[in-house]
Amino acid sequence: MPFHQTPLKIGACLKASEIGDHRDWLFDDQRDIELQDFGSHLALTSELEDRIATANKALDGHRGRRGIHGPYEGLDMDNKDPELRPLITVRFLKGLEAAERVGARQMVLHSPYSRWYQWNRLAKPNYDETKLDRIHDVMVPVVRNAEERGITLVIENILDVDPSSRRMMVDSFGSQYVKLSVDTGHAHLARRMSGAAPVDYFIRDAGRQLAHVHLQDLDGHADRHWAPGEGEIHWPEVFRALSDCLSKPHLLLELRRKSDIPAGFAYLKGLGLVQ
Repeated sequence: MPFHQTPLKIGACLKASEIGDHRDWLFDDQRDIELQDFGSHLALTSELEDRIATANKALDGHRGRRGIHGPYEGLDMDNKDPELRPLITVRFLKGLEAAERVGARQMVLHSPYSRWYQWNRLAKPNYDETKLDRIHDVMVPVVRNAEERGITLVIENILDVDPSSRRMMVDSFGSQYVKLSVDTGHAHLARRMSGAAPVDYFIRDAGRQLAHVHLQDLDGHADRHWAPGEGEIHWPEVFRALSDCLSKPHLLLELRRKSDIPAGFAYLKGLGLVQ
């Protein structure tokens, strides 16, 4: 079906060491870049200074929008152990420091919602409220720090079944520096695994809160991070939803094989969806 709306400009998620392979494409049009060098414990401790220096060198000349993928390994913002929650807060704060030092204006964090939550939320009294209290215990200091630095936290769907749960959590902070991210592959995988809504519903549900999108394709069995066109996602409908979005989110190919970025871009461009 022909696409009749203005094609959208997209960028990519890369490690600093991979930017040079796609420099002309990224820099000539000042595309969105998401750095994926700062997700691990080592990245934010003993390797932090080297990674920041490498990133800033690789980004020299880039004037487009930037973000980083924040830390996530073992860091559930809904941790039930009150002694562990402060450690998670500290790690997220360190991620914000890294983001500021590489000129990023967004940091991606993972959603704490899942199929387990969806199926159990009405089984116990105050289940929703108790979960949200734990999330706020971890995140309120992080949100305040993000506001001070002018960096937006974008909360990415991982195992989410109902996108409205994550949206209401984001709204609960009452901050313009907490927004929503949609990963197209995660949304489609949730549809196949847990009966979630289609990808475009995740985007439309986010509405004006949508600030960030990971573009990846898959087969519905695993989190493949294939190039668009290699999997099952219906991309024209995804981009219709994005074209109706008024918030101008960062749009980023997040592919496992970075060499697939040209092919994924060419596929979407051939459909008239991107520029």
